[in-house]
Amino acid sequence: METLELYTFSKSSATYRVRIALNYKGIDYQPHYIDLTKGKGENFEAKYMSINTQGFVPTLVNGDNALQQSIAILEYLEEKHPTPAMLPINLEDRAYVRAITNMIACDIHPLNNLRVLHYIENDLGLEVKQKLEWYRHWIREGFSALENFLLRNKKYGQYCLGDAPSLADACLVPQVYNAYRYQCDMDDYPTIRGINEHCQALVSFRNAAPEKQQDFVR
Repeated sequence: METLELYTFSKSSATYRVRIALNYKGIDYQPHYIDLTKGKGENFEAKYMSINTQGFVPTLVNGDNALQQSIAILEYLEEKHPTPAMLPINLEDRAYVRAITNMIACDIHPLNNLRVLHYIENDLGLEVKQKLEWYRHWIREGFSALENFLLRNKKYGQYCLGDAPSLADACLVPQVYNAYRYQCDMDDYPTIRGINEHCQALVSFRNAAPEKQQDFVR
């Protein structure tokens, strides 16, 4: 029987996505905690860099295979453990779900992740107030586009696609969590907020939250 190992950090939204999928699919895993805030980050120490060449989390290890990049890991889990499904059968619906995952993982998250925030504060000398405005600006840009996408396509129900969670929800929930964490104004995104609330009703999503992890520090 395979033993999956997940290199994780509680507040990493990329790792949060993978924890959601593992929980929802009922897949057991052994967590290894990588502190991105300790010193220059444990993720950039040689020991971890030998596992993940980018020095990012998450890494999912299965035997001799170390998988990196959260979306690739989500797709891997879906293909290896297709039940319960987090991708629909219909090809157009699959493209819709993947569009949402990419809107979040490619267009919103990279501009607001920890290394970018550290760079604009420590290297470019932006003040905390300016850093927060940067963060909130890209949330507004990204969530406005996503809200309109959901409304235009009319495929959402309780979740991004109908009434069953998908990979889109696994990506959305961590980004909403971070938006609240950085006190972003969410009033203009009722569809996103509603989907997030339905996701929070699921134990698999709640147990993946940062504060539920052993390494969580406020």
